Amino acid sequence: MKTALIESKIQKTVAESKKISYEEFLDLCDEDTLAEWVNGEIIMTSPASKKHQKISFLLQSILYAYVEFHKLGDIIDAPFQMKLPYSGREPDIIFVHSSHLDRLKETYLDGPADVAIEIISEESINRDRIKKFNEYESAGIPEYWLIDPMRNQAEFYRIGADGFYHLVPLDAEGKYHSEAIQDFWFKVSWLWQEPLPPDWEIRKELNIP
Repeated sequence: MKTALIESKIQKTVAESKKISYEEFLDLCDEDTLAEWVNGEIIMTSPASKKHQKISFLLQSILYAYVEFHKLGDIIDAPFQMKLPYSGREPDIIFVHSSHLDRLKETYLDGPADVAIEIISEESINRDRIKKFNEYESAGIPEYWLIDPMRNQAEFYRIGADGFYHLVPLDAEGKYHSEAIQDFWFKVSWLWQEPLPPDWEIRKELNIP
């Protein structure tokens, strides 16, 4: 009943093209609402595919284990809002460095994450590759990972001294080495395996329990 009422209110707000504040957006939506806030407008999103969810879970699992073991900060997966100057986005996974944990509120991150990870789906290509890319770059998010299961492709962007994102290449072994998450690396090929490798196997390679 609660979800139906929330959806009804959201649909009415969207239909009327009514602009609302971020605080009103948070009050209106709950954790099950597939929506983001951009320049005062509610942007509805679609449910994720099974492949999307499996990759997201694997990444979240190994990242959480690594960050927790080395006490580097916090890893949070969707649904969890990240409040930027003109938008409230919901990345699939975010990393918040220990020096920025004061940005974490009960239901959202008040400011940019240190790493934002988006797993692209058919309906999110434009949003992830253009809109969020520009917003995350403008907000100064140090690293933006774009994981594309449809093409078995991953791109890793890092903010340069010029304030713009620059594509970071993998090393000779196909590993991505993060700068924001100290000494963390992973083999991108893990994400395309069928079935996906168990997280314990990857944790063993990363020397974490």
